[in-house]
Amino acid sequence: MEKYVSKLSEFDTQNAIALVKEKFSSELCASLDLSRVSAPLFVKRGSGINDDLNGVERPVDFDIKETGEIAEVVHSLAKWKRMALMRYGFPIHTGLYTDMNAIRRDEELDNLHSCYVDQWDWEKVINKEDRNEKTLKDTVRLIFKIIKHMQHE
Repeated sequence: MEKYVSKLSEFDTQNAIALVKEKFSSELCASLDLSRVSAPLFVKRGSGINDDLNGVERPVDFDIKETGEIAEVVHSLAKWKRMALMRYGFPIHTGLYTDMNAIRRDEELDNLHSCYVDQWDWEKVINKEDRNEKTLKDTVRLIFKIIKHMQHE
């Protein structure tokens, strides 16, 4: 693993991350009609919610004293996001964004990957007719415009 040297101090890096998360999420929510929803830190083993990203991850797990059930730290929110859209009744052309915190003990570590994951994610309800290249490109253009604006921040 190459030695990474940050251009900012640890304190300034934390402030920069907070600024980007706050401003980017605010602009993305306004552009894509998204609302913030809290993500689960863990789910019940066997619930079908925890994605097995590539079939070899071993989720961090623990027993819940009161129930004796096993809980697993979430690896990915792909399934959960779609369930949340339905559970909360998001109408067509609206959606959610969330911030997932996780532990991936089998992650290959490098300058960009850690065992600790702080992953920002979003999902939107669209019509079947909107599942096309034009909608994808329009959405990417909106996101790219926000990213370009964030460069100035």
